[in-house]
Amino acid sequence: MSKHVVIIGAGPAGLTAALELVRQPDVTVTVLEADSCVGGISRTVQHNGNRIDIGGHRFFSKSDWVMQWWADMMPIEHDGEVPLNLRYRGQSRDALPVGAAPAPEGKPASMLVRNRLSRIYFNRRFFSYPLKMDVDSFRNLGATKSVLFGISYMRSQVKKIEPEVSLEDFLINRFGQRLYRQFFKEYTEKVWGVPCNEISADWGAQRIKSLSITKAVFHAMRGMLGLNAKVAQTSLIENFLYPKHGPGEMWETAAAKFEALGGTLLMKHKAIALDVSDGVARSVTVQDDAGHVSTLDCTHVISTMPVRELVAASRNNWSADIASIADNLQYRDFITVGLLYRSSDLPRPLGDNWIYIQEPGVNVGRVQVFNNWSPYMVSDTSMVWMGLEFFCKETDDLWKMDDAQLQQLAQREMKQIGLVSSDAALDAVVIRVPKAYPGYFGEAYARFDELRDALDSVPNLFLVGRNGMHRYNNQDHSMLTAKEAADQIISGDVDKSRLWSINVDDEYHEEAKA
Repeated sequence: MSKHVVIIGAGPAGLTAALELVRQPDVTVTVLEADSCVGGISRTVQHNGNRIDIGGHRFFSKSDWVMQWWADMMPIEHDGEVPLNLRYRGQSRDALPVGAAPAPEGKPASMLVRNRLSRIYFNRRFFSYPLKMDVDSFRNLGATKSVLFGISYMRSQVKKIEPEVSLEDFLINRFGQRLYRQFFKEYTEKVWGVPCNEISADWGAQRIKSLSITKAVFHAMRGMLGLNAKVAQTSLIENFLYPKHGPGEMWETAAAKFEALGGTLLMKHKAIALDVSDGVARSVTVQDDAGHVSTLDCTHVISTMPVRELVAASRNNWSADIASIADNLQYRDFITVGLLYRSSDLPRPLGDNWIYIQEPGVNVGRVQVFNNWSPYMVSDTSMVWMGLEFFCKETDDLWKMDDAQLQQLAQREMKQIGLVSSDAALDAVVIRVPKAYPGYFGEAYARFDELRDALDSVPNLFLVGRNGMHRYNNQDHSMLTAKEAADQIISGDVDKSRLWSINVDDEYHEEAKA
């Protein structure tokens, strides 16, 4: 039987599923994207010739399948040897993949091999992130603090908090009380807007399940001794791949290939209703940017839209109890303020991809230096192009500020914490991203399994990706959920538990093979 799959959302998950399905001779695929560009939060935003990566996207995964998928989509530019942890089997570096879109300025779409550096900025000093407990870290902490932090860590290993209920329990068990309070508590609460003891330990299991001081120290020691350590943690990698003109280039290339293979991509088309009759998804109602409404009949639906919005779009199909859980799911919203400075405006050169800001008294949570992601992200390499990241809710005063106020705030805080010496940037832009982070807190999240079971009971409805699953996925994990959904649709062997097992097991998350 022929199949018509409607995919809601053209981000990494949606486009991965689309490309896996469109290659099948009996499958017709329609992708709906409410925005004017593809990639979701993995898109690239352009402003006056400079490019912004929203949130920062390292192209590195433990999954050989994901790494190969990226390499097949875009060839790699490199000088000499590709680092060991970025090689794959069967890779072709010679030609642009069939159907790939032309890159900006007529340059072929390609990926660069980039060095990774991210640090914590605290008390106007830099600490390695993740914490490496290397010589510089001990010097910055001082002898007394180093000893006290070590004792605190050893105490946490002898007397663990059990069961781990909250993220606070999770982090103390792995880093000790003192390190947790120094380097994790304030930043994490700035990101999520609630105390760490109110955030589920599931967040830690999702993001940093097996990272610990022991592994960080072991990795640092091997590095100091010049030994080639197997990379057991994605967080500890030294190199990653990066599309030359930002992450959106990958998904623009994927979208072009999807259409070249016969798929239908409808931009500025928002899914406003999902019809579920007799327990089966029958159609998706769509509204375009001109207000025209149409209905697409389908055999399957893959949804990457926020769960709260999906349930709202199909409210008549759910009990009041299930709808209430969805209505009360919480999210964190995200603002990036791009600032352009002269190199001379920085008191010291910054080689970081991003910097975690632990300085008190400021709103900014993280700073990206886009030049260090790719030199092609900035139109004039004598300038420094930065992205300041703020975390909030749409109801917060921060979100309600107008763009001019946010630009002034960002410039003031950069000067305040000493990362720049100038009072004013040469250029600035504000980008707002609603529902960037699904919340792992609140009464509704505590009952999320009930909501998940209700949605999973619809056999031809598949939830994938970060917002689609209300899980803090990275793009490679979103891609793996999309692949699994596509495989189940193609084979007819539907088992939703296999989708949800991805990202829980370290096999799929923060670990990586050399």
